[in-house]
Amino acid sequence: MSGDGPQPGRLRGALQRGRDKWADLWPRLLSGAVLAVLGLLLLLSSGLWIRLGVSAVIGVMMWELARLTGWRHPEFHSPRHPVLIAILSGLVMLAMLVLPGDWPMALALVPMIAGWHGTHEHERPAYLLFTLAILGAGYALVVIREVMGLPTLAWIVGTVVLSDVLGYFIGRKLGGPRFWPAISPKKTWSGTIAGWAGALVLALVLMLAGQAPWPILVLGPLIALAGQFGDIAESWLKRRVGVKDSSDLIPGHGGVLDRFDAMSGALLMALLLLIGDLLPVIGG
Repeated sequence: MSGDGPQPGRLRGALQRGRDKWADLWPRLLSGAVLAVLGLLLLLSSGLWIRLGVSAVIGVMMWELARLTGWRHPEFHSPRHPVLIAILSGLVMLAMLVLPGDWPMALALVPMIAGWHGTHEHERPAYLLFTLAILGAGYALVVIREVMGLPTLAWIVGTVVLSDVLGYFIGRKLGGPRFWPAISPKKTWSGTIAGWAGALVLALVLMLAGQAPWPILVLGPLIALAGQFGDIAESWLKRRVGVKDSSDLIPGHGGVLDRFDAMSGALLMALLLLIGDLLPVIGG
């Protein structure tokens, strides 16, 4: 008789697992709404305002990076090292964005050198690479906004957001094989492919509307892929140092690095496309 009907214990367990699966949905949605408003204000700004905003975001991301990579260093027990790295990095980012010529790019060496001593020796290569990526992404955002225009930047941001949203919901709904279980155990092939598909659909809509040339059909999924690898790179770092989130600044999302890792990867790819004269002008 025990096998003829549903067992209460199993049913309760299944219901609990279902609730746990979506437990972080509302905090993510509320925090995401606030982030969306702040992000929109940043994208719509220009001149000194966008430079100040980007520099502030970069400073926070570097604060998180310094905490992650200094996790076993004696100086990590004092908050001074990450805070000083954050202030220094924000100022360097601002200088890179306001000073004329190409020479300010060399200023990226300043936070790299300054953070070397406070970073655990095993994490120093990661610190250097992530510092370059974070500063490069901040620089790319402002350059693309001012050289290519707001519609092009909005397409890049929209591609990342759509890929992230579809990857989250489709991946949670369908599940299936993991994309890279050793580094990012929650990322599934179903969610990853859904992100590519979303980027392709967005690109197709823009092309059919006459707002973009046909290469966007290739570049859209490429931008999404770069964003996904930005996410994977940060997941690798967090697993390496044994933490779940880069910080707890954003409810449901972890830290700023957790929220902007994919955007950073996409912006770096877009910057490379811009340098190669391959980045399309949207709406132009």
